[in-house]
Parts: sequence; structure tokens; C-alpha cells
Amino acid sequence: MTTRDPVLPSGSRVPPRARPLPTAPPPPRWAVRAAHVAAWSTVPSGVWRIALVLGVPVGVMERGEFLSAFPDDSALLALAYVLLIGAVAETASYLTLGLVRPWGEVMPRWIPFVGGRPVRPGLAVLAASLGAATVTFLWWVLFFGELLIGPDPYPGLSVGEVVFVAAYAPLLLWGPLLAAVTWSYHRRLSAVRATR
Repeated sequence: MTTRDPVLPSGSRVPPRARPLPTAPPPPRWAVRAAHVAAWSTVPSGVWRIALVLGVPVGVMERGEFLSAFPDDSALLALAYVLLIGAVAETASYLTLGLVRPWGEVMPRWIPFVGGRPVRPGLAVLAASLGAATVTFLWWVLFFGELLIGPDPYPGLSVGEVVFVAAYAPLLLWGPLLAAVTWSYHRRLSAVRATR
């Protein structure tokens, strides 16, 4: 059986660019779950930082000690800083969902200039891979690695340290989960390119 180009009522054929592109298979369930966990991994540490600035006792650092790093011990500057760091981290982690959602294949129409255009899978995979490597290095090596090998002036583990570690430990999941979801995205979209 041969396929023919669809014929319009006027008798003209649909131009090749107007034909619908093959769609990617749906993401595996594990990838969807992993993307959601990665997207939420930044929230506990953001809440911990906001609590610190607002004066909630978090055990590891006192509010005054944190505020001393800002001009005039400004709580407003500290809060703006904490909210900015949280917004950047949570936006970056939220982008993981694009690897398992339709907006990871076609840009949403509301985005100026690029809305409705297909996402270039190679660029998405490159950006996500660099992001996964960066956050893995940042949290596994620079942050938690420093905690593990640094000198501990206080023997034992305080309640504040437990709260701190519990707030920041989910960040250890972000990089590896992003890498796994990126691999899944790459495989799914490679299957589409192979059928074109």
C-alpha cells in the first residue's frame, strides 16, 4: 500500500512543511516521577533559608549571624537575596518537567517570538546535561563533600544540624535525576528523528 500526500479540496497538495511531524512516544512513568522529584528537590532548602531570614530558629545559624553578611544588617536585603536564590533554583529545577511534558517538544504559544516552534532536542539535551553536571558537582562535591571532610568543631549531631541536612539533602537528588530524565528525553526524541 502506498501513501499519498493529502489532497486539499482545491486539488492542490499539502506542502511538505505543513504536514504534521511525528510525535514522540510518551515518557516512561519512572521519568515523569523522577522529573517531579527533581522539580521539588529545591523547595525544602528554600523554605529553610526563608525561615532563617524571618528569625525562625533553624539551629545551625542565627538570624543575626546571617544578616551580618549584608550592609547595615539589612533584613530586607537578606530576604531579597534569599528569595532571588530560591527563585533561580526553583525555576531551574522546574525546567526538568519540560523533558516529560509537551512544552519540552514544542514551545508554548504564549512565549514571544518562539511560541509554537519545535524545541531543538539537541540544544535541550545539551542544556539539561550541563545543568545536571553543574548541580551534581555543586551539591555532591562542593557543598556536601565539604561538610563531610571539613573539620567538625562540635562532636555529635545537633537538632539544628539534622534540620539543616534534611532541608538540603534533597538537592543531592536533583543532578542525578535530571541526568536520568535527560537520557529518557534524548531516547524518546531520537526515536522521532529516526522515523522522519
